[in-house]
Amino acid sequence: MNTINTAIAQDGDIAELISAQNKRFIFRLVTDGKFETHRGYLSHNDLLGKPWGSQVFSHLGSQFVLLQPSLADILIETRRNTQIMYPKDIGFILISMDIGPGKLVLEAGTGSGSFTTALAFTVGVQGKVTTYESRPEFQHLAQKNLDRLGLSDRVEFKLRDISEGFDERNVDAVFLDLPNPQDYILQAKEALKPGGYLGSILPTTNQVSTLLIALRRSNFAFIEVCEILLRYYKAVADRLRPTDRMVAHTGYLVFSRSIVTELSYFDNSAHPEELTE
Repeated sequence: MNTINTAIAQDGDIAELISAQNKRFIFRLVTDGKFETHRGYLSHNDLLGKPWGSQVFSHLGSQFVLLQPSLADILIETRRNTQIMYPKDIGFILISMDIGPGKLVLEAGTGSGSFTTALAFTVGVQGKVTTYESRPEFQHLAQKNLDRLGLSDRVEFKLRDISEGFDERNVDAVFLDLPNPQDYILQAKEALKPGGYLGSILPTTNQVSTLLIALRRSNFAFIEVCEILLRYYKAVADRLRPTDRMVAHTGYLVFSRSIVTELSYFDNSAHPEELTE
């Protein structure tokens, strides 16, 4: 995925075509390539060299706008065989766990590779993502998705049950996208550097409660639980109002930090602004 913004479409760029009906198509531009839809085809050669934001036409005269897709667009359009994480959750996870250029990150539960894509995009060429998956058909699809975006060189795929532990040590962050993360807290602890971040996403409160108990038993502190709700508005100036549907609950996010010794004097269940001297 070309992360360098250029003014014009170039060979190898990931492009997005948006139709007049707001249908979106994401693909990689290649010389002599052809993009086909039920509204006609477009030659890649006719798109190369055009400024982003240009209006283009299929051979049948259908109109499209040529854009560079956002990371959110790419994640929503990811080919999937599992439920993917939503951009609203992913963005908050990346910020909360201090994931950025040069970071070393472990992921357990590759799935279709949606979150893996976001991690690879964010750690940059200096960073590295190692993702563990026990199901070969899921890993295969995730690899194809990352290859399509040109991000697979930042990711190491491992086909293994993490009950055997992680190979890596002193990583900056571990994210467990699993239904039973409490069973792998010790494995995550061994892989994390002191003070490193551990995160997880779970659909139900009873799963969260079980995880909280395991975190406290394994010297994880500064524990936070939250959910992200997102509501869009109709962008029409004279009748601005919320859209009829919203992206509400998709999962509970759990964050914590690995510490060396137990902070018996510290109530690490409190949210930062609730703490008093």
